[in-house]
Amino acid sequence: MGGEILPPDQAGDDDVVLAWEGRDVIAVRLPQLADSLDHILAALERKHGKPLAELDRKEKQQVVKGLEARGAFSVRHGVETVASALGVSRFTVYNYINYQEEQRAKRRNAKSRGDRE
Repeated sequence: MGGEILPPDQAGDDDVVLAWEGRDVIAVRLPQLADSLDHILAALERKHGKPLAELDRKEKQQVVKGLEARGAFSVRHGVETVASALGVSRFTVYNYINYQEEQRAKRRNAKSRGDRE
């Protein structure tokens, strides 16, 4: 996901220092969330074998669903970044997110009705 390995003496406050038998041996600098989103989008393109903008609507909705589950839209400019990668507008990404929320609500309602019967 784009982490960086450093000598422990170069670790900053936000880095993770790993110790072995009581001695600091390595530090890991985790990427910023925005950088992680870029890595996730690149991995999705590799998985699909083509640019995300070339996916059909259903596939794009699935990508948005997966990204939402991973917290991609909590990142500053996450919606804009994803919209650009998918070749759609921000409005379309929000529609995909809303569609997923509606589907979850329908499943919950159907389950609730089924539990009472």
